[in-house]
Amino acid sequence: QVQLVESGGGLVQAGGTLRLSCAASRSIATMAWYRQTPGKQRELVAGILRSGSTNYADSVKGRFTISRDNAKYTMDLQMNSLKPEDTAVYYCAAGILSNYYNMDYWGKGTLVTVSS
Repeated sequence: QVQLVESGGGLVQAGGTLRLSCAASRSIATMAWYRQTPGKQRELVAGILRSGSTNYADSVKGRFTISRDNAKYTMDLQMNSLKPEDTAVYYCAAGILSNYYNMDYWGKGTLVTVSS
């Protein structure tokens, strides 16, 4: 089992920045951020493998940066130039395989609200 704890959500104006953090209870191959809005499927925002390889949704490329510290089992998501459409509950996720779309563990989620 892997426990994931997110932090850093909140309210920000459009164009602003937020940084989300996730702490895992042990090392794991893939860590990722997903987000979900009411009535929509959960979608991948960004993922990072233990090797450092990353994958971003087209909608956040150039604005968001994902990083991880393998020694501390932590992952961050730096979100810049935020838009109202980025408003969602953001979930930290982790997978035992090196695959951005096959997550085995989920955090409880943190709400990000971007006001226009």
